[in-house]
Amino acid sequence: MKTWPKITGFTAALAVVFGTAYGVGSLAGSDDAGAKPGTHAASEVEAAEDGGADATVEVPEGLQVSARGYSIDLKTPRIERGRTTEIRFAILDAKGRPVTDYEVEQEKELHLILASRDLTVYRHLHPTRSGDGTWSIPVSLPTAGDYRLFADFAPAPQSGKDGESLTLGTDLAVAGRYEPQPLPKQVSTSKVDGYTVTLSGDLDAGSARELTFDVSKDGKPVTDLQPYLGAYGHLVALRAGDLAYLHVHPNSDAGDAKTKPGPTVSFTATAPSAHGYRLFLDFKHEGKVRTANFTVEAGLGGDNAPAEDEHAEESGSAEHDEHQ
Repeated sequence: MKTWPKITGFTAALAVVFGTAYGVGSLAGSDDAGAKPGTHAASEVEAAEDGGADATVEVPEGLQVSARGYSIDLKTPRIERGRTTEIRFAILDAKGRPVTDYEVEQEKELHLILASRDLTVYRHLHPTRSGDGTWSIPVSLPTAGDYRLFADFAPAPQSGKDGESLTLGTDLAVAGRYEPQPLPKQVSTSKVDGYTVTLSGDLDAGSARELTFDVSKDGKPVTDLQPYLGAYGHLVALRAGDLAYLHVHPNSDAGDAKTKPGPTVSFTATAPSAHGYRLFLDFKHEGKVRTANFTVEAGLGGDNAPAEDEHAEESGSAEHDEHQ
């Protein structure tokens, strides 16, 4: 989850993370000795093809319960809709021992993302770790159905291995009647709590594109965004269908001499295939973190930018930790 200093390296990391394994379920990966520290490199598994010959398949982050010798152990796999429940989990090493030593990335040891399978509910949280390695946080989810829980972290270097960032995912069931919603259509504007966020740019399969977000309030540009996790914007992208996970970073950090605190925050991304993606942009202003939601359809070349639409998407409320 560290910020890439150059766009070229950043873009390469994005392409690797998205991968090409759409529709793949939870798979067990092998150690990836070639991944660079601080990147979300896709894990590799072996697949048989061409009459049994071994082939390497890249699996995007978030689709695996286990990868590179680490596993996520969710101790509360089922909760009730609308009831505040403490979610508890642990990250286990290759010997089944809870991990208690982590690298700090973007000001936290671990980032917890919760998303419903239809991508209408999103939470970005930071749980508390106990001395025995168990993470916990109270959560209330508004709708029933299937959710995906993502743990985004970097274990501290050990046994000659660098502290490589990785994202593990597991399923969370929320009891109640499930009524999945269709993916919202692609529009260029999202409104949340009186703020208007406008997206410029698009995603293209196989080539780098810049995504730029402009934040305004009451028709005026917001020029005093506050740092959130070390930047003026924080973007998570999930692929519709399999919920392949990508935790991207802005093209600059808060506090450097060149970066202004708004109204613009930009990212660079490469999509591996033509498909629908859901973007969740966190930004902080006047002491509160808000999330603007967008749907982006990645194209196969040419202009695929979201159409101007008088009906902006109304982003629902999203939970964040207080005092971030």
